[in-house]
Amino acid sequence: MATATADAIARHPHLAHSCPSGWVRVDMHSHTLHSGDSTTTIDEVVEAVSHAGIDVLCVTDHNSISGVAQLARVLERDGICRVIAGEEVRTHAGEIIGLFLSQRIPFGENAMVTAHAIREQGGLVYVPHPFDPMRRNISEVALNDLTHAGLVDAIEVFNAKTSLQSLNARAERFASDHDVARGAGSDAHVPLALGSAFVDMPDFDGPQDFLDALRGGHVVGHHWDEPRPWAPRVVPSTPLDQFNGD
Repeated sequence: MATATADAIARHPHLAHSCPSGWVRVDMHSHTLHSGDSTTTIDEVVEAVSHAGIDVLCVTDHNSISGVAQLARVLERDGICRVIAGEEVRTHAGEIIGLFLSQRIPFGENAMVTAHAIREQGGLVYVPHPFDPMRRNISEVALNDLTHAGLVDAIEVFNAKTSLQSLNARAERFASDHDVARGAGSDAHVPLALGSAFVDMPDFDGPQDFLDALRGGHVVGHHWDEPRPWAPRVVPSTPLDQFNGD
């Protein structure tokens, strides 16, 4: 497991505690400039992940998987961390994350259709910030329908950007009541947010092993939603095809 730097620990004090041998630190929800509402570049992700000591990063850009392959090449080539390809997909009823994807999931569909599309790729259906109206949460009706249909693999019980901890607590109760695996993530849209929330869990190999290990993991995190410190910088452009559905 990687070790966090002093600066990262000062920002996110829980990074000072290491996870057990054979376990990994997994951020299940993060964004890059390919999300459209984030300006975090590949280089900035690499630096922030290195400093935070994240072992596995789920890259879950909005309606896009365009940047995952490039980021994975850099992070995995240099032995910094492993990358899971994900996508935070906008459905008619709110957002759903697909993990372990190989192809982009179209946005704007019915929530059931989206969940089935994720499963058809062998992916996991992960529901982010389920009760936070500031985060485009999925509707409660759709969440219940998906859960009762057996189409929810995990629920985000701790989102670092969610300011009302009662909303995270409600997600925790839902996961417990419905025997759904519990996840957590930074929901980082700026580099320094990486490390604010994650799951310490046994190491894994593949989607099903990930899900089994997640059930034995520990959620770690605190609320962190600070703005990016100002600095002069040039942000590279991103292709338009990820926004027009081509």
